Amino acid sequence: MAQAQITPDWIAVHRGVTNLRATAMGAVGPIAHAACDLGTDLPADGFEDALLRLIEPWLASAMTQVVACGIVAAPYRAVPCTPVDTSALIAVPTRDTRIALHVAPGLSQASPADLMQGEAVQIAGALALYPGFDGVICRPGAHTKWAHISAGEVVSFQSFMTGELFALLSKQSVLRHGIAAEGFDEEAFDAALSDALSRPERLAARLFSLRAEGVLAELSPIVARSRLSGLLIGVELAAAKPYWLGQAVILIGAPALCAHYARALEQQGITAPVLDGARCTLAGLSKLRGAL
Repeated sequence: MAQAQITPDWIAVHRGVTNLRATAMGAVGPIAHAACDLGTDLPADGFEDALLRLIEPWLASAMTQVVACGIVAAPYRAVPCTPVDTSALIAVPTRDTRIALHVAPGLSQASPADLMQGEAVQIAGALALYPGFDGVICRPGAHTKWAHISAGEVVSFQSFMTGELFALLSKQSVLRHGIAAEGFDEEAFDAALSDALSRPERLAARLFSLRAEGVLAELSPIVARSRLSGLLIGVELAAAKPYWLGQAVILIGAPALCAHYARALEQQGITAPVLDGARCTLAGLSKLRGAL
């Protein structure tokens, strides 16, 4: 039997560092999803072609609105400001007349210099789900974001390259010989987290200890992976303490990664609810689309 044609009311798009995700949106919510790997060498003018390859099955002769966020060319809005602004959506010309593409700007901060892109839309989505929230929103990932939220605005934020450092150290450094590809040891994570929180200046030495223990004591690769995670998240929490200390915290992102952050914060006396990143992205983009 032939598959029925999907005709979305509009399409929500998020471009990550190496991937592109699209959701066909109907009157009551998502009706289809699609994703592809873009790699790291997509040319600057290649976004429209990649997008069309992904959403082609959903397009008809009539024009379809596409609202996008993430790593898509758009100016930044300076904080303090609301995470998204319906009047700031950028209309991007396209060669294909079947789509009308609008892009959500990211946020910028002058001092310390910082940027966020698709995370701003996720924050807007989280605030739609938690109206009136004041506190801190943390979005763990390759470049984890901590954002101070007050009166519906992002007051300030700070980024940490924790996820990227974990990937580089576990896959490309000398530590790669003793780090498991997956697995989690709670006790090893907790001990490393506590060590890094109390003495973050020891990080470089503690990292090489993972290598040395692997050689001298046959340290379990899963224990090594868990310690590496605990050390890096612990150093991040030590630096981000002005954000989370004494604050209500919401976590946004992939459940497995957010679980590590939730565990780390729990040890500091903070219970942080976890919101699905994809759900927050759709909620934020839906808010923007409603203004078109």
